Amino acid sequence: MARFVPEAGRWRLAPRPASLQHLRRRLRFLRRLRFSQRLRFISRPRFVPRLGLRTRITIAFGVGALLLSTMVGATTWALTQQSWLDEQESGAVAQAFTNADRVQRRITPRFDPIDMLSSLVTPSGSNPVLLLNDEWYPVTPQYGENALPPALVEMVRSGRPGRMRYEYLDSTQLAVGIPLESVDAAYFEIVSLDELEDKLDSLGISLIGASLATTLAGAALGWWTSRRVIRPLTSVSQAAQAIATGHLDTRLEASRDPDLTPLADSFNEMAVALQERIARDSQFTSNVSHELRSPLTTLTSAIEILKKKRDDMPTEAHEALDLMDAEIRRFQQLVNDLLEISRFDMGVDQLELHDVRLAELVMNAIGTATEADLPLDIDAELAGVVVKADKRRLARVIANLIDNANKYGGGATRVELRKRDGDVLIAVEDDGPGVPEEDRERIFQRFNRGSLARSRRDVDGVGLGLALVAEHVRIHGGMVWVEDKPDGRPGARFVIALPTEEATEA
Repeated sequence: MARFVPEAGRWRLAPRPASLQHLRRRLRFLRRLRFSQRLRFISRPRFVPRLGLRTRITIAFGVGALLLSTMVGATTWALTQQSWLDEQESGAVAQAFTNADRVQRRITPRFDPIDMLSSLVTPSGSNPVLLLNDEWYPVTPQYGENALPPALVEMVRSGRPGRMRYEYLDSTQLAVGIPLESVDAAYFEIVSLDELEDKLDSLGISLIGASLATTLAGAALGWWTSRRVIRPLTSVSQAAQAIATGHLDTRLEASRDPDLTPLADSFNEMAVALQERIARDSQFTSNVSHELRSPLTTLTSAIEILKKKRDDMPTEAHEALDLMDAEIRRFQQLVNDLLEISRFDMGVDQLELHDVRLAELVMNAIGTATEADLPLDIDAELAGVVVKADKRRLARVIANLIDNANKYGGGATRVELRKRDGDVLIAVEDDGPGVPEEDRERIFQRFNRGSLARSRRDVDGVGLGLALVAEHVRIHGGMVWVEDKPDGRPGARFVIALPTEEATEA
């Protein structure tokens, strides 16, 4: 039993020593646990892919049709076999008794057994055999005494009629034996069941074909049913994807199916609530940004006045003035970016398409974004290309990429303009540390500067530049991504792909 032991001036309850029986129970429990885990792994192997819902419904219908058709086919075949076999045996027995009576009436001291047996009316494939005074008289030599089962012969010679199915000459035979009264004789008829077996084989083949056809029909019905069942889910998936890509006004059509109406209503209510929430958040961001512009303008003006009187200030105030100037500029950039982001969220920012000389636009954007001598590599095919685009947005995209390279990549080193598969590619390269694989999608999210940038103390970005790039490129119908430099050297390469379906030559 338990006991109290002293410990550091206190008393505690000491654990009871484990008994041998307790240890054995623990060992049995661990064995059962290990076996159950092994069984779980065997029953659900990780390498087996999980089938889709439509495939599972189709397989279920197909397997159900196969089982049902197999059961019906097997039952039909068994009942038909028994019916045909009973009919064949009944006819053979009746004909055998008729022939036995005829033989018995015609037996005389001078009759010819072979001629008499040949004159009998027998079923197709039958062979009559007569046993008279211990002599066998078969019409066909191979169907004599050796063609009959010994058990049937003994039964008939003992005075009892009988019948028996057996295998002879690689076929199924039916032998009927009848003892003849008033004479030492017995009459046998051997009937071949090959024709019946051929009919049963044909029936079996027909039933197998019907089962396969039923299985295929069941699978086709399952496929059609799965399409009907999954169609509402497909509509929900497409609507959800449209909402995720920014089309917040997407709604599901009202269904006349009473089972699907709650789904459509619930989804539409969720979409309305989400749209209203995003609109409220965007309106709040826009309002806050607008309200911040006035004090920012005042602060900017005050900083400009202080900068003009910089020489009159003590040396210790110069650093504080520079810090205030940098922070206010950063704050002003954040407010402007938030205003633009809110316009995207509210859906009020529309493209202003104009004919734009792409090469000229890229050169002007580079000159505006940086004072460095940044090389520009342009395809000869794109020298005079004019596209329909929003000039302000494209210039902002290039400026943001160059600014991102200056902040995080040590400065942009090269800009490329290429044509590939009907798209125009604009690439900005730098010689920085590059972007890790795990950050290449996240850096285009809002307020995300990547794992490398977060560790740098001298970066003054707000994390919205690349998010704005992604939004501007998206409404142009293009794509943006980051990759390694093609020459294998350290650095990142930001690529914009814009469609040029409406491109013309200037």
